[in-house]
Amino acid sequence: MKNYFTLSLCLIISSLSCQKHNQAKTDRNINHDKKAVEVPIKNGIAKAYFASGCFWCVEAVYESIPGVKDAISGYSGGYTKNPTYSSVVSGKTGHSETVEVLYNPMEVSYQTLLDIYFSSQNVEQINGQGPDIGSQYRSIIFYQNERQKKLIIDQIKKIEQSRKIKVAAEVIAFQKFWRAKDYHQNFERRNPNNIYIRNVSIPRIKRFKLNFKIDEN
Repeated sequence: MKNYFTLSLCLIISSLSCQKHNQAKTDRNINHDKKAVEVPIKNGIAKAYFASGCFWCVEAVYESIPGVKDAISGYSGGYTKNPTYSSVVSGKTGHSETVEVLYNPMEVSYQTLLDIYFSSQNVEQINGQGPDIGSQYRSIIFYQNERQKKLIIDQIKKIEQSRKIKVAAEVIAFQKFWRAKDYHQNFERRNPNNIYIRNVSIPRIKRFKLNFKIDEN
């Protein structure tokens, strides 16, 4: 009887744990708990925030787009203040490597930035892109207002319905962006012979340009 009771208790605890885990997975896709922080447009320049694997790759993708004035590597989506590169890549801060995209809305729309986002990654890969694996490399789109949130959700639904797949990207209310140290900025441009850049970053941006019909010249 004791063994039966113990087994039953374990099964109940396990079931509750699974339910909680599954609910957490569901809840994290659209963060209802926090109000999004909207970054005001300044001098005609707006900001958008995207995470999709290594920020060196994402930064290089967006900097190739007309209308994008700059792309800055950093961290967002976590729960610790002043995260460092070493703490983020440990996977213990909750942050994902994120890029702050500075763009002119009169030259490139937020919808186009979303199109670029989904065209420059494996949309089905969970917790990573390519060889970069872990929660610190997970795909996240950070919305700042209800309009952006609707555009993101509509885009995800469109992709899932047309391609019969599950999009892995999380949709999270933007809170704060932490800028990475200077040696991470424009890393792909400054280090073309770096082994990671040559084997991962450059092939990724070439695939994106081919898919998105961006002229190599």
